[in-house]
Amino acid sequence: MTKDKDFKQVVRARMAGTGETYTAARAALEQEAYDAARAEQQRLVGRLFTDGRIERVPAKRKVRAAVLLEVVSRFEPGRDYSEKEVNEVLLGVHEDFAYLRRELVNYHYLEREDGRYRTAPAAPRRSAQEQQEVPTWEAHWLPGFLAGR
Repeated sequence: MTKDKDFKQVVRARMAGTGETYTAARAALEQEAYDAARAEQQRLVGRLFTDGRIERVPAKRKVRAAVLLEVVSRFEPGRDYSEKEVNEVLLGVHEDFAYLRRELVNYHYLEREDGRYRTAPAAPRRSAQEQQEVPTWEAHWLPGFLAGR
């Protein structure tokens, strides 16, 4: 059951307008939100990648986070990587692999322990301010990716 009273009101308003059941209306709204988040992600990174590489790391936080989400998708969730393996993956994206590696750790997409790296076990919890600095795609896509779905 949904705890968000406002979302329930939106679902019920859709039900009234479309005649859908609660489950169908909720699923449709969630799909619309997912599609909008994916469209935003494509808009943010679409022209930055050429043949899987970027020429420069974006300065704007939201665009940089969108790029990092694309980069983290190149890692297998749950697998341990040596620093050399991480660097090899990141060299396929940009020559400044050390910067990308640090940013992946800073954004909590990768974790580092004893010189080994792995994807985070779960999506990071973000403050309200941090949520404004990452694309909504993070909340829609990252949890499933990290869970191996």
